[in-house]
Amino acid sequence: MKDSKVLLIYTGGTIGMKENPQEKSLEPFDFNHLTREIPELKKIDCTIDAVSFKEPIDSSDINCEIWEEIGNIIYKNYNEYDGFVVLHGTDTMSYTACALSFMFENLNKPIILTGSQLPIGMVRTDGKENLITSIEIASAKKNHKAIIQEVAIYFEFHLYRGNRTSKVSSEHFDAFISYNYPNLAEIGVEIKYNYPNLLRKRQKKLKYNKGFDPNVLVVFFYPGIQFNNIIKIIRESDLKVVILLTYGSGNLPKNKEFLSFINNHNNDFLFLNVSQCAAGYVEQNNYSNGAVLKEAGVVGVSDMTVEAAIVKSMFLINKYPNDKNKFLKYFNKDLVGEFTE
Repeated sequence: MKDSKVLLIYTGGTIGMKENPQEKSLEPFDFNHLTREIPELKKIDCTIDAVSFKEPIDSSDINCEIWEEIGNIIYKNYNEYDGFVVLHGTDTMSYTACALSFMFENLNKPIILTGSQLPIGMVRTDGKENLITSIEIASAKKNHKAIIQEVAIYFEFHLYRGNRTSKVSSEHFDAFISYNYPNLAEIGVEIKYNYPNLLRKRQKKLKYNKGFDPNVLVVFFYPGIQFNNIIKIIRESDLKVVILLTYGSGNLPKNKEFLSFINNHNNDFLFLNVSQCAAGYVEQNNYSNGAVLKEAGVVGVSDMTVEAAIVKSMFLINKYPNDKNKFLKYFNKDLVGEFTE
């Protein structure tokens, strides 16, 4: 008997492709014959089962329904497996990692997302190492308990907390980074886990929370932006959350019309402040241009990524559709390690 069981879930993406030798085109390979493609997996002390989406999803086509489809597979099989590896396209992997982290409350097993920049059937692929190590991490235990008990992304010798990541490169193998939270593990000759950084929740029963409301708008600000156009878009929409992508530590021009609009529509929309900077914190008290946003009722997101802010907003407005106070209570609370309180 092998010590662990891992379920591999192929949703789509570059990692699951191999070249058809006759047509010289890329096509998904059969994950039911995984060990034939990657014989090294036989050496890992775990049983590996695989399930694939009927139609592989390009990561740019990922939406809220697909998050739930992935979550349903994991939840249905939760008690049968010690860990889960989700193969996913890289473009929206960070968003899916955020979604799964909020969906699985009191998680005590690893859900590892990985992918690759080159198809697994190519000679120089990064996919084999990413897949082999992800399965090894998903099966790893210490004192008969899973070492990783959260949603994580493994890519190019680094294990990251999933809801702290952003994709930063479309051409390098080290495509992801976590600017505001240290790595969960570094992988070299050995897998070195950074135990103080690992998420540990009190042992409670798993809760599976489905549902996302996509009525969220992200506004990217730049010098010369026409505030009247932004106001018009927001006013004429059915939006519930407006995320302001601001400068630096959370600053915008002091536009009287826009500030007045925020003040007068705080009951209609929730305004959040996310910095365009990938690293650092939103500190609305640092400068007067940020302070006036706070006075108008805009909520700073600390060091949350824009991906986490978007997905958490979708999650909470679905859970508390008519209760702004509860939304703010839980948005400002660190639920699954997504920001530093």
